[in-house]
Amino acid sequence: MTDGSSRPRKAGAFDIRLIIALLTGVYGVVLTVMGAAFTTQADLDKAAGVNINLWAGIGLLVFTAIFVTWALVRPIVVPVGPPQGENVAEPPAPVE
Repeated sequence: MTDGSSRPRKAGAFDIRLIIALLTGVYGVVLTVMGAAFTTQADLDKAAGVNINLWAGIGLLVFTAIFVTWALVRPIVVPVGPPQGENVAEPPAPVE
């Protein structure tokens, strides 16, 4: 049963920021693992001595943490029902 009040609801899992964070988090984990565990000296020589996979993975994980924090601190509120202050039009009278 509903109580008749129009309480706002959070977008939750449908918040686009969480979807972006999930995708960048997966890529960040993959790149961090590849950079930390599977980088050879030949790879480092090709990249001027910089472990690009490791740094890109860490950057993506930081980006992911920022997006998740943003989504938790400022959730998107989805209003239920018509916006307050607007006139709700009545349906037209039936034509006889």
